[in-house]
Amino acid sequence: MARITGAVDIDRERCKGCDLCVVACPCNVLTLQTKDVNDRGYHFVADTAPEACIGCAACATVCPDGCITVYRVVEKP
Repeated sequence: MARITGAVDIDRERCKGCDLCVVACPCNVLTLQTKDVNDRGYHFVADTAPEACIGCAACATVCPDGCITVYRVVEKP
């Protein structure tokens, strides 16, 4: 049976660090970077555990700026 995983693509330069996606993620894939900032001076979100992503797209749904794109990857045996 095929296994479905997710891949998260984050536009770090557009991210304003609102943290909504971090809260919405059921698998704790995303974290807010506390030390690094983007060109606009905001702390941004990064996918620190990409292997845990299930591709539910909850993070992309709540992102007010549309900075997140989620892809579903089908791994065939």
